[in-house]
Amino acid sequence: MVPRENALLDQIDLVGRFLFIRFKLRSCRNEDSIMKKWLKLLTGGMTMTGMAVSVSACSNSSASTKYDKSLSWMTTSEIQTLDQNKMVDTTSGEQADNVFEGLNRLDNQGKIKPGVATKSTASKDGKTWTFTLRKNAKWSNGDPVVAEDFVYSLQRMLDPRTRSQQQNIYQAVKNADAVVAGKVSPQKLGVEAKGKHTLVVHLTHPVPYFKMMTASTWDPVNKKAVQKYGKKYGTASKYMVYNGPFVSTGWTGTNLSWKLKKNNYYWDKKNVKLDTVNYSVQKTPSTDYNLYQSGKLDGAFLDTQASKQLKNQKGYRVFNLDRTEYLTYSLTNNKDLANANLRRAVSMALNRKVLAATVGGANTPATTFTGPQEMVNGKNFNKYFAQTNATSQYTNYDKKASQKLYAQALKELGKSKVEFTLAGDDDDVSKKVMEYVQSQLESTFGKKMVVNVKSMPKTTRVSNMLNGKYDVDFTGLTTSYNDPNSMLTTMKTGENYNFGKWSNKKFDQYLDASNDEMNPQKRLADLVKAEETLDNEQPLTPLYHDGQAWMVRENVNNLGFTAGNFNFRDTYVTK
Repeated sequence: MVPRENALLDQIDLVGRFLFIRFKLRSCRNEDSIMKKWLKLLTGGMTMTGMAVSVSACSNSSASTKYDKSLSWMTTSEIQTLDQNKMVDTTSGEQADNVFEGLNRLDNQGKIKPGVATKSTASKDGKTWTFTLRKNAKWSNGDPVVAEDFVYSLQRMLDPRTRSQQQNIYQAVKNADAVVAGKVSPQKLGVEAKGKHTLVVHLTHPVPYFKMMTASTWDPVNKKAVQKYGKKYGTASKYMVYNGPFVSTGWTGTNLSWKLKKNNYYWDKKNVKLDTVNYSVQKTPSTDYNLYQSGKLDGAFLDTQASKQLKNQKGYRVFNLDRTEYLTYSLTNNKDLANANLRRAVSMALNRKVLAATVGGANTPATTFTGPQEMVNGKNFNKYFAQTNATSQYTNYDKKASQKLYAQALKELGKSKVEFTLAGDDDDVSKKVMEYVQSQLESTFGKKMVVNVKSMPKTTRVSNMLNGKYDVDFTGLTTSYNDPNSMLTTMKTGENYNFGKWSNKKFDQYLDASNDEMNPQKRLADLVKAEETLDNEQPLTPLYHDGQAWMVRENVNNLGFTAGNFNFRDTYVTK
């Protein structure tokens, strides 16, 4: 039996805990007297040590912490567009992560959290997903965010007239292929709004990573805004509406500086600490580091030399991207590049370890197109790929083998030499990559290969690439969701991201099989075969996976970084 005194003390403790909770929620001014009255009533004047500790919590310790409401940040390239359905580049994607919010979102640890949807439910067979939308979500013009905004977004994305580069992502949605092919109306797509706050998606087969997709690749679109702005939609900050924690201001379509401002209509605005993020484009790492040193930037991207010098300094941080930098070949614009042995020879002539170290202090050599963080059934895909000895000989540096393959390619082409233009962006990193590739190829193959290097603004290069007006492009791709399918599916026959128009039936079959396969081990085997086929054919040549070295001020807290993009939703800056 419990002694009567102990039972009484337990009762007092429970009441004390209750009052402590009330005390934390209400003003401390009057609570002390209330608590004393309760204690006197229950204990006849007994003193409770634990309650004294609780009272001490009234001191306003948080008030002593002061916060800055502004952050100055940088990126290495221009915004291409703010149109949710037309984005293809990293800078635009980073803006999207801050000014839009999808059904779900990724937190700073990469975990899926509710966004506009408070609940995401899959049917037993995995073919139907139902999303319950929160009622207090709004656009920056005051309009409510409703289920129809997500329906319209997906219909618009898959409409061939939109020319979206994101069409490959949602192929599993019912009638998606037929819509993309122009065979049926976008209204036939397997997505429907049941009232304002219920969204239903019908799939042709279960997709294990579908919820992840809704956290990173499907933003709503306000139809009224698209109709209002027409062709101007997405071309400048003012021709948009936003539903995320921030709104974009000051981007005119061509300028190199703009702002993110707190969205006062955002449903969770009380937890957004920053009022303003000042963005600027800095293409030269030495320049951005000087701006960082002078206090004009709170974060600065570092080149290789600076990374080595500063890696032991306070503020030095490495951000690992799920991204692959690669060469893409146009098989139609330059017929010579349609020769597989030529592409294989180019790949084997490049020392990826040296290249990765040359252009960045935290990069890693890439022997696969898939990114380094993609998972299947809890297994890292790239590590599993290497363990199965599937790594292609054509992604390993071998000068003599590359020369032999090139001689064979010239014989097959009936030529004594090959000439092509290597295009890339006009930032320092891109220039270094192109210089290295040019030097390696011409030193390996001598006068039998002529490589013309051409730097240009990213907007121009991307436009040329999308229209097939290039020979070889240095470009990169960040995964849309944490599954190998995200990258691999872009190279299927007819896909918009398949810039070089490569087509391989076996590759398509392996990918299709992986999409329909629910057994994780069998699905993994199909994905390995798909990557293996891609690497052996070399329609693109993987170079390196990005690891960015930055200097970030120590007073910048909760800086989000997922899928290669910075996110400031939960970021705060102390003074």
